[in-house]
Order: sequence, then structure tokens, then C-alpha cells
Amino acid sequence: MRFDIFTLFPEMFPPVLGHSIIGRARKKGAVQVCCHQLRDFSPDPRGRVDDMVFGGGKGMLLQAEPFARGIDALTEHLGWRPHILYMSPRGRVLTQEKAKELAKEPGLILLCGHYEGVDQRLLDEYGIEELSIGDYVLTGGELPAMLCVDAVSRMLPGVLSDTACFTEESHFSGLLEYPQYTRPEVWRGRPVPEVLLSGHHGNIQKWRREEAVKITGENRPDLLRRWEKAGNKP
Repeated sequence: MRFDIFTLFPEMFPPVLGHSIIGRARKKGAVQVCCHQLRDFSPDPRGRVDDMVFGGGKGMLLQAEPFARGIDALTEHLGWRPHILYMSPRGRVLTQEKAKELAKEPGLILLCGHYEGVDQRLLDEYGIEELSIGDYVLTGGELPAMLCVDAVSRMLPGVLSDTACFTEESHFSGLLEYPQYTRPEVWRGRPVPEVLLSGHHGNIQKWRREEAVKITGENRPDLLRRWEKAGNKP
């Protein structure tokens, strides 16, 4: 899968997306991440990409034209247009379900806003989907774009060693993940739950499900209600 990111700060991405699981996935070709400097597409000879907001107000707004030129150039280069996302606090929240949905796309264009955001006409012209990572505001779209790339990439074939690496994690099934333990069997007087040492697969699975339901009810009762409403039973 290919990710094309338009940003004022392309240098922010390699330190995060060039290492660990995503870095290895990129090296073997399972994921491709291309960062584009937005100023390279500015019609202004000095590379200016922002201007004052019509109607007044503090702060500057990113212009539509640099993004549009970048999208058009990329579309011409590829011969097709990937689905476009604008990282925005007013968009639909990125959930595990949304990550699975986006992982079905052959490619994604991620637009990173800054300052007061971007001219609305760009979003209208290209039918761009707005995507949020939560109910808070950051100084730019770079961190949300990184999170999106990471969350979506993990759903792709060849990125993780086994599908169980993500199908048993929090949110994938609608529940939060059960507790997990490793050696030593007793740490600072705290033993590993006996059932996990029993070797009885059925009992272990039953315990894990019960713990997942319990933790979800304690930490995210809204998720548990949604899970139960879908016809699931503890």
C-alpha cells in the first residue's frame, strides 16, 4: 500500500516511520511512504503557502492551490487518484474499524494542516474526507498522519508476522484486550494467573474473554454496551 503525505515538515516522518515494524515493512515493500514538501507546489516564487483568513480572525490559513497542485501532480504521475484524507479535529475519529476500512484502499493521500487549517474550497473541490485522531487539537497534522499510517499499515498483509498479532488486540473484536504476562512466573510477589500455566487451551480462552469483558466494562463501558448491542454475550 502506498501513502503520500503532503506536509510542511516532511523531515518529521523518517524518525518515526523508518524504524521498528513499519520501517521493516517499508524495507520489504509491504508499505510505501512518500512525503512531499507542500512548498514545492506553491505558485509563489518564495514558496508561500498561507494567507490571512477572510472575515477576520487570528492566525493564517493554508491556501488551496499548493495542495491542489500536489494532488494533481501525484494523480498524473500515478495514473489514478488515491483516496484523500485531511487530518482534522472535526473529522470522523480514527477507530480500529476505520483503520480496517482504509486498509482496503490501494493507496491514501494524507494532507497535513497547520496554522488555522486549510481553505474549505480544497475539501469541497476534491471531496476530501476529514479524519480525526481524537477530541483535541494539535499544532499540525503531522502526528495524526503518522498515527494513521501506523494503524492502517498494521492491517496489511506482510506487515505483522501473523494476523493474530492484531485480531486479538484491543478494539479489533469490539472489546479491550485481556491482561498478558511473561516470565518470571512470580514478580515482586505477584504470580501469573494459574489458568495461564495450566496448558488448557479452552480454559485459557474462556479466562481471556472474561477478562476482556471485565476490563472493557471498567474502562470503556460505552464499548461494552456497543458490543452487547451487536448481539455478543459475555
